[in-house]
Amino acid sequence: MNNIRTFEDMTPVIAEDTWVDETAVVIGDVKIGSGSSIWPHVVIRGDIHQIRIGKRSSIQDGSVVHVTHDSQFVPSGFSTTVGDDVTVGHNVTLHGCEVKNRCLIGMGSIVLDGAIVEPQVIIGAGSLVPGGKTLESGYLYMGAPVKQIRKLTEKEIAFFEYSAQNYQKLGQRYRAQ
Repeated sequence: MNNIRTFEDMTPVIAEDTWVDETAVVIGDVKIGSGSSIWPHVVIRGDIHQIRIGKRSSIQDGSVVHVTHDSQFVPSGFSTTVGDDVTVGHNVTLHGCEVKNRCLIGMGSIVLDGAIVEPQVIIGAGSLVPGGKTLESGYLYMGAPVKQIRKLTEKEIAFFEYSAQNYQKLGQRYRAQ
């Protein structure tokens, strides 16, 4: 069975140097940028709205990326956007949200419809970002619902680039197998 699937004439567009594990499923109106990596058992389902994932971003094992359709209840719906150099931890759900550049979304976190995660944000493991909430750049957030905990350190800010490069390299090692 093909893990990169067309849905209603919408076929995923995946950069040639992006690694997608054979157990991951990518469906529909999805674009994934150069150097990104999609790990085992990830589902990226752009069937009822678009999903855009930037360059050098990593979607870790078991994560789900989905959207909300246009309806009388949610006019225009919600697409999902993941910027460049984003690390999405294991078993994360991103649903109809925007995660901007250089973020880390901790394992098991959930980011809901209309939420905006500004650049350079860390969301601690197991956190819940409610729909419509904006997380301000430069902070650590944790909890369910998330609360702003503290400003990020210089070391944490430097980690965004390190993590993105690390997963880009690891993805290339998998591609070479």
